[in-house]
Amino acid sequence: MRLACWSWGGRHHAGVVSPCGRELTPLALADASRGALPLIQALSRGEGLPPAVGPRIPVEAVTLRAPLPRPLRSLFCAGRNYREHAAELADTVFREQLPERDAWPIVFTKLPETVVGPYDDVRLPGRQASEQIDYESELAVIIGRGGRDIPRSRALEHVFGWTVVNDVSARDVQVRHQQWELGKSFDSFCPMGPWIVGIDALDARDTRVRGWVNGELRQDGRTKDMIFDIATLIETCSRGITLLPGDVIATGTPSGVGMGFKPPRWLKEGDVVRVEIDGIGAIENRFTASPAAAEG
Repeated sequence: MRLACWSWGGRHHAGVVSPCGRELTPLALADASRGALPLIQALSRGEGLPPAVGPRIPVEAVTLRAPLPRPLRSLFCAGRNYREHAAELADTVFREQLPERDAWPIVFTKLPETVVGPYDDVRLPGRQASEQIDYESELAVIIGRGGRDIPRSRALEHVFGWTVVNDVSARDVQVRHQQWELGKSFDSFCPMGPWIVGIDALDARDTRVRGWVNGELRQDGRTKDMIFDIATLIETCSRGITLLPGDVIATGTPSGVGMGFKPPRWLKEGDVVRVEIDGIGAIENRFTASPAAAEG
């Protein structure tokens, strides 16, 4: 199963993606502004999907939105979760924050207002806010069945599926505040999509994650190389916290981020970042100056 959210005919729609990925079937929802969220919630209650309304629509005829355009709450995110990525930051200001073997995962949150669509522009905040904007190609887990204190051995039973995100980051803001939420949470700093692929269609524990900047391949890794695997991240995030259907856990990024180069290669206005994960699809976003930044 694949679920998507899109705009067409002046309205928001949510529904099912065909197996070939070329057609969309809208489903009967009273309010599709939350995208696939009510569908995931209904399935978690043991209900079926609502009936189709109208004919199938070619993907190229619509504007794809983020499959969860308004997430239920802040996204859970894992930091420094690929060995080579941790190694590339060993000589940076984050060297004291690198996870060690058998240590706990680094987990931070990203505000839900960061989410934009798979082909939307990402707005640079302007130099007064940050001059060090970076990209992070990531697999995101979508929780399908809620729970608290979920054991690692049963963690995948709580997964609905997977999507692609770019965990855009303001590195200087991360350093300035000695925590990560502000530097990760500027408006539009989480492109997501192009849809959610169900766990029935993909085992994302070993799939390829790649990222390009202006056509140059910068990141190329496999999810099997995570320091803390998907089940461990779910176990960690659910300790004493009830995970809810529709919650998002971003699982970390492979090596090749801009900060890892010498000198660093920060994003600038006009840059285009593409993130692709085998078995899911790709998102591609242009970085533009925000109106406020342009006026300044």
